[in-house]
Amino acid sequence: MADNVLVAYGTTNGSTAEIAEAIAEVLRKEGLTVDVLPARSVPSVLSYDGVVVGGGLYAGRWHKDARRFVRRHGKALSERPLWFFSSGPLDPSASERDIPPVPWVQRAMARLDVRDHVTFGGCLREGAKGWVARMILSSGKGGDFRDFERIEAWAGQVGQELTHA
Repeated sequence: MADNVLVAYGTTNGSTAEIAEAIAEVLRKEGLTVDVLPARSVPSVLSYDGVVVGGGLYAGRWHKDARRFVRRHGKALSERPLWFFSSGPLDPSASERDIPPVPWVQRAMARLDVRDHVTFGGCLREGAKGWVARMILSSGKGGDFRDFERIEAWAGQVGQELTHA
């Protein structure tokens, strides 16, 4: 059984961090010890029995901190159970159908033998950082499209795999 799990994430405005926290809470209910950390601040993954990595989607790319984390820790990640999630569509599409991972994530999944990937809806609120975010908000296309029931269900599946590993 895996005991110690890392949920690492790359986010700009905090939405992906909130998803990571929700995943961690479910894993804790499964009896696991979980650290939730920004991907850029993780010095090593060697003390973890399993890892979940999430990245916000920006212009069809995973957040740079999530990409850098996966590249930096690739060898160690390939030696432990590993899951990916993405967050980003600012519409209900992620709750209506399975959205495949973006190309960089697909390649990393194949290279690292990632067990699963899911794309969750994103969230963009007033006060978000960045010119593009402000343009999206000014056009009226912001909002919160995260489905926390779906997030928790997926995290429960991850937890079951980890506790039966």
